[in-house]
Amino acid sequence: MNPAYPIAPVREYALAGAKVPQSLLEGRFPADREGLARIDLLVEDGRIAALAPAGSIPAGDRPRLELGGSIALPLFVDAHTHLDKGHIWPRAPNPDGSFATALQTVKADRAANWTAEDVSRRMEFALSCAYAHGSTAIRTHLDSIGAQTRISWPVFAATRDRWRGRIALQASPLFLAEYAFDETHMRDVEEMVDAHGSGILGAVTYAMPRLGEALEILFRVAEKKAWELDFHVDETLDPEARSLRTITEMALDRRFAGNILVGHCCSLAVHGDDDAKRTIDLVAKAGIAVVSLPMCNLYLQDRAAGRTPRRRGVTALHELKAAGVRVAVASDNTRDAFHPNGDLDMIEVWREGARILHLDHPVERWAPAFFSEPAAILGLKGVGALGVGRSADMILTTARSFTEFFARPQVDRTIVRAGVAMADVPPSYSELDDLKGLRP
Repeated sequence: MNPAYPIAPVREYALAGAKVPQSLLEGRFPADREGLARIDLLVEDGRIAALAPAGSIPAGDRPRLELGGSIALPLFVDAHTHLDKGHIWPRAPNPDGSFATALQTVKADRAANWTAEDVSRRMEFALSCAYAHGSTAIRTHLDSIGAQTRISWPVFAATRDRWRGRIALQASPLFLAEYAFDETHMRDVEEMVDAHGSGILGAVTYAMPRLGEALEILFRVAEKKAWELDFHVDETLDPEARSLRTITEMALDRRFAGNILVGHCCSLAVHGDDDAKRTIDLVAKAGIAVVSLPMCNLYLQDRAAGRTPRRRGVTALHELKAAGVRVAVASDNTRDAFHPNGDLDMIEVWREGARILHLDHPVERWAPAFFSEPAAILGLKGVGALGVGRSADMILTTARSFTEFFARPQVDRTIVRAGVAMADVPPSYSELDDLKGLRP
């Protein structure tokens, strides 16, 4: 907690002179050239009772905290993570940083070490980090292959119950699309999602033989169960990778009624302009949402030994947004073979995403991709924006502009939940030292 904002747990108080991105406010307020509206907030019984232009809410007898033009934000929504993989790097590092090695390294570690206790402890650690940093909702992908399916899903369900009321958790199964042809595998996945899941089915899609047939099986299951779909798509810079087009055409042909979220879509950025536009227009027509994972993709994509990378490895996010596609930016992997860094800190993701994807000029226009857009994509109500009647869940920073917000490696912040300032800090990595192989 930032000691600059000592908010006492009182029934009613005012926050005066906060700057909030206009795109994250319910209602219109005068904004500066950065799109930041300067406002007062009245908090009563843990909810936002009033929003008004700065100086409009009288002091009265209530406590009043002057923010002096510092930026206030809603809590973050992290739409794509891997809680089951997190923090295995000390025992399962990636020696060459390649995608292929990451796959093999995680496969071996999963087979050797992913007991229920191991997965549970690492999930708990990751969520404690995310909570301290200011996230309110997370969707995770769970490796659902062989025996691991029946290990990880009950662990996730128990974790979700423990964190209920602090972080809203959703999960999607993760396996290569060709596993759809394995009836035993699909039965296990269906049973686990039915028993413990969030009504979501997912898979990894790429340029594989019989992709269309595999997708038909997955679409049929989702239609039968009234589930959503969440795919890892074309996580490669191979210009021949076009599974995004296949998914989109199938969704349109089948008139799929459920929500579809696709992540990565890296190859879209290396398709020709006309070809990419045709795909993007279909994505928009199908109502498919896209989540970009810039930190992990920057680490993995366009990597070759002894060669300087030329491409950033991210998707055509500007073009997708311009076409009316819902877009979000999320954390992805943390401290595993796919990405050795990260802490489920969405301020870090926003800062690095802004640099990697040029989410600026103005920054405010892209702010929803970290808050209200992923909230809508995940079907969450009452989060991702500040508005009257909503829970007083906020991040109060000491930055007075976006350049101050992004310039410091660690942004000073106070996390406010239901009107009360939190004192949580990220746990020490040493808390995982007793798990097999995780002591440095």
